[in-house]
Amino acid sequence: MNFCSFGFLAFFGVVYGFYRVLPAAWRRPLLLLASWLFYAAWDPRFLALLLGITAVGYGLGRVLGDPGRAHRRAWLALGVAANLGALAAFKYLGFFASQLNELLALAGIEASLPVLRALLPLGLSFYTFQSVGYLVDVYRGGTPPVREPWRYALFVGFFPQLIAGPIERCGNLMPRLDRPAPLDRERMARGTHLVLWGVYKKLFVADNLAVLVDRTFAADADPAGWLVLLGAYAFTWQIYCDFSGYTDIARGLAAWMGIDLSLNFRVPLLATSPRDLWRRWHISLSTWLRDYLYIPLGGSRHGPLRTAGALMATMLLGGLWHGASWTFVLWGAYHGVALAIQRLFPPLTLGRAGRSLAVVATFHFTALGFLVFRADSVEHAWWLLDALFMEFRPLTIEWGLWAQFVAIVGLLAVVEVIQALRDDLEVTLRWPRPLQTVLSALLLLSILILGSTHGRDFIYFQF
Repeated sequence: MNFCSFGFLAFFGVVYGFYRVLPAAWRRPLLLLASWLFYAAWDPRFLALLLGITAVGYGLGRVLGDPGRAHRRAWLALGVAANLGALAAFKYLGFFASQLNELLALAGIEASLPVLRALLPLGLSFYTFQSVGYLVDVYRGGTPPVREPWRYALFVGFFPQLIAGPIERCGNLMPRLDRPAPLDRERMARGTHLVLWGVYKKLFVADNLAVLVDRTFAADADPAGWLVLLGAYAFTWQIYCDFSGYTDIARGLAAWMGIDLSLNFRVPLLATSPRDLWRRWHISLSTWLRDYLYIPLGGSRHGPLRTAGALMATMLLGGLWHGASWTFVLWGAYHGVALAIQRLFPPLTLGRAGRSLAVVATFHFTALGFLVFRADSVEHAWWLLDALFMEFRPLTIEWGLWAQFVAIVGLLAVVEVIQALRDDLEVTLRWPRPLQTVLSALLLLSILILGSTHGRDFIYFQF
C-alpha cells in the first residue's frame, strides 16, 4: 500500500480509528497487527522474512544481554551474519554471480554460475540495518535487551517507517512506542503539516519531475548537454522530494499517534560541503554508517591516511547499500573521495558570500553524483557525462523545460531557504494564521489539480 493511495488512506483510517478509541494497553498490539497486515499487503511471502529477522534479533538480543554469557562476540557475529546474509541473498547474490561469470570468461574459463533474480522484499535494507544496530547496541551495553517478543516485533516492524525508514535505534524508538505522547492540538497540527508537505513533495514535485528525468535518462535518448544538466538537477530534486516526502508522511502519521520518529533530512540541498551534506541527507543511514562502520574502522583516531581509508570503506558500503550496481559503487566512491579530501584539507571559514558560493558548488557536486547514481550502467553514465561536458549547445536550449522545472520546485525551494535562514524546519507553523491557511490551500490545490496521477512508487522502495 503506497502512502499516497486510496487503499492506504482507508487502511490508516480504520487503524487510527481503533487507535483513538482503544485503551492504551491495546494500542501497541493493534499497531503490531496493523504493521504485519501492512507488510503482507505488498506480498504475503515478505512477511515470513520479516518475522524470521525479528525472531533472530529477539533471540540473540536476549543472549547478548547476558554479560556473563560465553562467546558473546561469536553470538553477535552470528546475528550480524544472519541479517546481512538475508540482505545479500536477496539483493546481491545474483549481481556478484554475474560479475564472477564475466571475470572468469575474461580469463578464458567458461563457467555458468547460476544467476538468481529474486524479488527484493520491500524495506529489507532498512529493517536489517535496524536489527543489526540493535544487536550491536545490546552487545556494547548501551541498550538493554527487549524482554517481550511482541515489543521487539513492533520496534522492527512499526509500519510508518518499515518500508523506507528512518532507520531507528531501539533506545530512541522503543520508549516512544511504550509511552506515546499526549495527542494535543499542537502535535496534531505538526503531524498534519508533515503529511501535507510529504504528499506535496511526492505527488506534485517528485512525480512531475519524473517526466523530465525520464526524458533525459531514457535508454534511447540522445540528449544535448543542457538537457543532461536539467536531468541532473531534476533527479536531484526528485529523489530528495520522493524520499523526504515519504519520511515526512511517516513522521506525520506517527505524530498523530503520539510517536516521534527521527529526523531524516535537514534541507540537504542547501549544504555547504560534502561533509555537511551527509549531516543533512538520510541522517539515519549516515549516522548508522558512522557508528557501526566508520568508528569501528578507526574513525579519525589513527592519522589522515587511516581516516581516509575508513571514509572510503564507509561510503563504498553506503553506495552498495542502495543496490547491486556499479553505478551505486561509483557514487559511493565519489562521495568517499570528496569526504577524504575535505578531511585532509579542511575548508576555510566562510563568510555569507562564501557560504552562498559553497551551497551552489555543493549542489552541483551532489547533482553530478546523482547523474551517475541514476544512470542505467557505467557506460550510460559515461555517455551522459560526455554529453554534459562535450555537447553543450546553448542555442538548442528549450527554455520551456527549464521554466517547467522552476515552476515545480520553486515554492519548496523558497520555503527551504527560509527554513535554513531561520534554522527552523517548522517555521511555517509559526507564521500568522492567514498566511498558514493560504500556504496549506496552495499545497492542497497543487496536489489535487497538478499532482501526478501515475501512481509511481517511492524510489527508495527499490533499495
